[in-house]
Amino acid sequence: MTPITLEAMAEIVPDGALVALPPDNSLPSVALARALVRRGAKGLRLLGVPVSGFATDLLIGAGCVAEVETSAVSLGEAGFAPRFAAALKAGAITVRDATCPAIHTMLQAAEKGVPFMPLRGIIGSDILANRPDWTVIQNPFAEAEDRIVLLPARSPDVAAIHGAMADEEGNIWVGRRRELATLAHASQRVLATVERLHEGNMLEDERLAPGCISATYVEAIAVAERGAWPVALLDLYGFDAAHVAEYARMAKTEAGFREYLDRYVFAERAQAAA
Repeated sequence: MTPITLEAMAEIVPDGALVALPPDNSLPSVALARALVRRGAKGLRLLGVPVSGFATDLLIGAGCVAEVETSAVSLGEAGFAPRFAAALKAGAITVRDATCPAIHTMLQAAEKGVPFMPLRGIIGSDILANRPDWTVIQNPFAEAEDRIVLLPARSPDVAAIHGAMADEEGNIWVGRRRELATLAHASQRVLATVERLHEGNMLEDERLAPGCISATYVEAIAVAERGAWPVALLDLYGFDAAHVAEYARMAKTEAGFREYLDRYVFAERAQAAA
């Protein structure tokens, strides 16, 4: 598979698409999120798998997002996600509340090709009042009363992930983050940025194959060094707490957020053109 540029990858994502992003500790493509901001993407529906972090707040602040479905939006130790909070208060986005197990269950249903899957642990919470698409039924195999929730399959239009490397066939190495395999199987297309390219076929290497997402599920790859930054990438680099704290301070105001974009997002376009 021949790599494409980040900007070309951003063009693949249509406005209004349901875009799935892993959490900050599980290989989201922040590089693709920045490229979508530069493209001026609109109306995106973001799915946190299962929680949302830095890339989600960045896209919301840039006006790229219409809806967020997630179990939480947070910058971790840096605190609340400021642009998410501002957009929610202003009524600029729709939020679909979920739980971590619910999101994984909906993806697993799509992965298995079934229309829904059951889940326990939600009954008794107030989240059901806000999710009319989640249905409570009587367990048909139980003799006594046994209510259970049915969750519809969720198949994202795009999964935006960042791997350590991609090989010549287009296989992506994500290490122990096997939840990304479920995401890849459930999604209509996978767009993957990677740190580097690897010679040969990783699926033929017994040591590397268990950590791979097969090229069967990958539509395009782009090389983006430090493409998960400022969040961590496996053992290659850690979470840049100082930068995320700087972002959190700047993004408290619209003016500060725009300054952040000029300094750290749109500057990449200028550097690429130089």
